[in-house]
Amino acid sequence: MSADARVEELGLELPPAPKAVGLYRPVVEWGGLLYCSGHGPLRPDGTLIKGRVGADLDAEAGYRAARQTGLAMLATLRKQCGSLDRVARLVKTFGLVQATPEFVDHPAVINGFSELMRDVFGEEAGIAARSAVGAPSLPAGMSVEVEAIFALRP
Repeated sequence: MSADARVEELGLELPPAPKAVGLYRPVVEWGGLLYCSGHGPLRPDGTLIKGRVGADLDAEAGYRAARQTGLAMLATLRKQCGSLDRVARLVKTFGLVQATPEFVDHPAVINGFSELMRDVFGEEAGIAARSAVGAPSLPAGMSVEVEAIFALRP
């Protein structure tokens, strides 16, 4: 099944593709790869999920924020490519969690993003090399930021 068909089958609602809020591009296509800039948990209404995991949000709420971040990135990919079916695989994920110093379960939070990618692109193509780390703050107070690299179909 195609990635676009999986999005429909799963009933996923993608937010509008985020616009750059600084001097950068949300995605750069180069050498058969898509380099996605850091995306946050953008909701369909244009608001962000904000707060620190371990204080304002628990790990489950952080997981949902990471999943929402994945939906925002899928919107960027679809806008760039016209179809998610142009994506051959997710290559690398780098996830940041705005968290308290005591919170240490960053990988469980970023699983919200990773599991969504697996569900959309499949067991092989949707699981990437990954890092998940904590940060004392993130832009606009968002709870999660993820950047990723995707390979395109030739």
